[in-house]
Amino acid sequence: MAKQRLRSAGLFAARWRAWIQTGFLFVWLAPLGLRFHSFCGPVFHCYSCPLAAFACPIGIMAGAASLHMIPFALIGTLLVVGGLVGAAVCGWMCPFGFLQDLASRVPTRKFTLPAWSGHLRYVVLAGLVLAIPFFFGESHPLYICSVCPAGALEGSAPNLVKTAVAGGPVIWPNALKIGIVAAFLGAMFFVSRPWCTLLCPLGAIYGLFNRASVFFLRFLPEKCTNCGLCRKLCPMGVKPDERANDPRCMRCLECTRCEALTVGNAFEGGGDKREV
Repeated sequence: MAKQRLRSAGLFAARWRAWIQTGFLFVWLAPLGLRFHSFCGPVFHCYSCPLAAFACPIGIMAGAASLHMIPFALIGTLLVVGGLVGAAVCGWMCPFGFLQDLASRVPTRKFTLPAWSGHLRYVVLAGLVLAIPFFFGESHPLYICSVCPAGALEGSAPNLVKTAVAGGPVIWPNALKIGIVAAFLGAMFFVSRPWCTLLCPLGAIYGLFNRASVFFLRFLPEKCTNCGLCRKLCPMGVKPDERANDPRCMRCLECTRCEALTVGNAFEGGGDKREV
């Protein structure tokens, strides 16, 4: 009975995900003008955005690396949030992910990226977020905040417009950043969440928790009819019937429309029996 309730909850949540994402915008986009940049938010959202309520975890991580410091508060935040829900943060709370979800609703031909492409996120994390800041500092042209499309769209673009309206000198971003933003804006209409799938360093971290989080996806092989529905429903190109808690999974719960997949938790009797 408990398993049936969890599965029903997953189906209900999948239908209401867009509304929940909208609700979280009022948390991240400085509600009532309040800004808490000394606190780290759990989502990918540039703090330079005029409406950002919290600091960006990736920005904090890169900044700490450039100063050769260990960001204990950030590590604690990621451990608590990731350990509880894994990459569900990406699927339900992230404003940048929500932007890409909205773009994917435009009726264009969609392409699925190969599974190996998800490993590029760890290259970005290790290189642009940790190694380059550590060895070269914030002035390096490949410092993550210098090439981040979220920073360009949420921070640089509004500030550029504000300066232009005020009659001040307009300073355009460099060609590399403009190229990255243009490529991202074009790709998100043809690939489901291109940033999340290919390059997001925060998603790479949360994805590692999918195998060990309190809440997870459970595959029930005895209910599987090999219809392939779960694979068709997954926007990230994951094969839930083979690897329900794949690091690329953003826990959107679309696959739980299939009776062979349900939401599990570590508190259930008899162990969690998760499929990874």
